[in-house]
Amino acid sequence: MRLLLAILIALTASGPRSLPIETLTSTAALPAHLAGAIGEMTACEQTADGRYFVFDRRAHAVFTVPPTRDQVRKIVEIGTEPGRVLRPTAFDVANDETFVVADAPFDTRRVQVFHSTGASLGGFTIPGREVPLIVMEGMVLSGIGSLEYTGRSMLMSQPQNGSLVVEYGLDGRTLRTFGQLRPTGQEQDRDVHLGLNAGLVVINPRGGFYYVFLAGVPQFRKYDATGTLIFDRHIEGTELDEYVQKLPTTWPRRKDAVGQELPLIRPAVRAAAADPDGNLWVSLAVPVTYVYDSDGDKRRVVQFRGAGIISPSSLTFTNKGRPLVSPGCYTF
Repeated sequence: MRLLLAILIALTASGPRSLPIETLTSTAALPAHLAGAIGEMTACEQTADGRYFVFDRRAHAVFTVPPTRDQVRKIVEIGTEPGRVLRPTAFDVANDETFVVADAPFDTRRVQVFHSTGASLGGFTIPGREVPLIVMEGMVLSGIGSLEYTGRSMLMSQPQNGSLVVEYGLDGRTLRTFGQLRPTGQEQDRDVHLGLNAGLVVINPRGGFYYVFLAGVPQFRKYDATGTLIFDRHIEGTELDEYVQKLPTTWPRRKDAVGQELPLIRPAVRAAAADPDGNLWVSLAVPVTYVYDSDGDKRRVVQFRGAGIISPSSLTFTNKGRPLVSPGCYTF
């Protein structure tokens, strides 16, 4: 099985197998005295006016930082009531500077919309319990942890609903689903099959979407704005050889907080984002990032260096199109 997967990747991968690693050195970061006020800088995003929004998962909070990076202000606090967050899993900012936070108070899946000031604009709950199939370093990457926000709707990876992507309106209505689940060879084990179909939805600024599978055979797909598949590519490179060679055929189980046994699935991908030109950046579990052009060909292999080599917990782009990486809110 493992040999078959390795051969499949080698035969279907697009572009050169090995590219030299480029080291990108940070040009700016959040000053240490401000970073110290934020417990866990899970995500950092910049809006068109230059402000930074920082998501602190551990503190159950959202902060803003002005373009001058000389102060930090908390605008969303911990709590179960509307307008506060508890056990947050995802955060995203739209071009109109509103933002969303997904959380799970009392195991209820909730998504809230906020004004740029932190004022609540509403939200909704998603029926059912959140099942954390893909987890890395305590972060839930799958389910509502994969949230992408357009300002008018939200897209999430929810293969348990029969499609890769579900798009919700701001009132919680399901607007559409798209993306056929890929075959995994684990269809007899539903949890494993769904885990190997979990992924990150990435909005393409040039139109449409990318979908990056988090675990299993490294792979991504490109969809147009209607949700029609354009192409499917395998992610391949020497940095992934060990991961591919160790792909299991069975998965050990772990018990969650309520005693349910779930498969322990090791992700290959930490984060993904598309730059203003529509190139897809995929940050791997190993500290390198592959960059694919709009045709799906791998063009670059980069490594982010701040105070040291960074393994991104989030990857976005500044208002000038520069990579913006957390932890640290580093610009490259």
